[in-house]
Amino acid sequence: MSGSDMSEAAQTYLLGRAWVDGAVRDDVLVEVVAGRFSRVETRAGDRAGAAARIDGLVLPGLANTHSHVFHRALRGRTQRGRGSFWTWREQMYSLAVHLDPDQFHALARATYAEMVAAGVSCVGEFHYLHHRPDGGAYDDPNLLGHALVDAAAEFGLRITLLDTVYLSGGFGAPVEGVQRRFSDGDPDAWAARQAAMQAALVPRTDARSGTAIHSVRAVPRGHLAAVVAAGVGRPRHVHLSEQVAENEASMAAYGATPTQVLDAAGVWGPLTSAVHATHVNAADIVVLGDSRAFVSVCPTTERDLADGTGPASALRAAGARLTLGSDSHAVIDLFEEMRAVELDERLATRTRGHFAAATLLEAATTTGHGSLGWDDAGAIAVGHRADLVVLDTASPRTAGTGADQHTAVFAATSADVRRVMTDGVWRTTGDPDEAAALGRELDRVIAAVWEGVG
Repeated sequence: MSGSDMSEAAQTYLLGRAWVDGAVRDDVLVEVVAGRFSRVETRAGDRAGAAARIDGLVLPGLANTHSHVFHRALRGRTQRGRGSFWTWREQMYSLAVHLDPDQFHALARATYAEMVAAGVSCVGEFHYLHHRPDGGAYDDPNLLGHALVDAAAEFGLRITLLDTVYLSGGFGAPVEGVQRRFSDGDPDAWAARQAAMQAALVPRTDARSGTAIHSVRAVPRGHLAAVVAAGVGRPRHVHLSEQVAENEASMAAYGATPTQVLDAAGVWGPLTSAVHATHVNAADIVVLGDSRAFVSVCPTTERDLADGTGPASALRAAGARLTLGSDSHAVIDLFEEMRAVELDERLATRTRGHFAAATLLEAATTTGHGSLGWDDAGAIAVGHRADLVVLDTASPRTAGTGADQHTAVFAATSADVRRVMTDGVWRTTGDPDEAAALGRELDRVIAAVWEGVG
């Protein structure tokens, strides 16, 4: 959806309970014009006039800061039996090598519809599946990137396409097998392709371009400075220390941790997001905090892959800014990601109360949108994009929990999302038939994908 699609007529709503300015407030009157909040007043019940009342708990739209959309087809299939991240990766590769553009678009379409139904208004798509299975370019070298943008737009989901550079099969090893689909061959070829994609997105109001460094194992140290230069002024994301083996290999190759290698190349800064940061050490934490980097934690994926529990509390205390992602989409539920940050800390430390519910909501909304380059979203505030998520506060999960921030963080799930607005347009209605239709579409699309894998 582009800006020209949005109605100029004012819409007014009285939100019975809403998260505004860091607290849940009663009787919030909002006016929406051209997809943005033009008026926000609290305790406005007597001034509501003919405004449509919305009950439940209303939140700003959620930001999913780390997505690999095609991984959605792995849910329920890669959880069987024993293994590690590395055995999971082989299963993921077996899927990635077979996907054709039509399947990729259909899977993105269905997955993004699931995200919107779960309350997500913006996604950071860490996009590395660029080329044909043999590594050759499509006639349009950004064919799969355009497929992602078009799929997101269909459901009113804003997207930051994080075009990923991937040049090595591991610390200087050549790419092989499916990795040929990921690689542009050299940093100049990557920079030219992603610059073309960036230019194509300039006219849009629902999509923008960022860059991504897949990891220190996939981008040789000597190429990092050129990659940084190609993405100046835009969001930059990088997988960081997801695995102990990655740290060990980095030390063997460079005599430095991944954080230190990237720091020497000028990667860290207030526009950069470290994804995972599960196995960073104390010195790494200082680097990330001092640079005011974002850290995208993805607890449901990190536990699904047996990655470990990261030092989220220490990172935040050092100055890093936490955001949340669903990564491999073992589930798509930002409410589960929120509470998992706190609950994982409890398991690791055997103490409670590391993160206030308000802090976790901030990570899922305002901070998350900021890390993706959308500073005008993630809050119910005048001038911001009109994104609303309506939670049912009387479901079996949420009933009796107070209908406040603790309900959202420690009780609700994506199943409690009843209505979703993005850019002033209602995208979901809460109709059970709508959810059933989405489930059928996901089932159909994913079944077709696996038929091709064999």
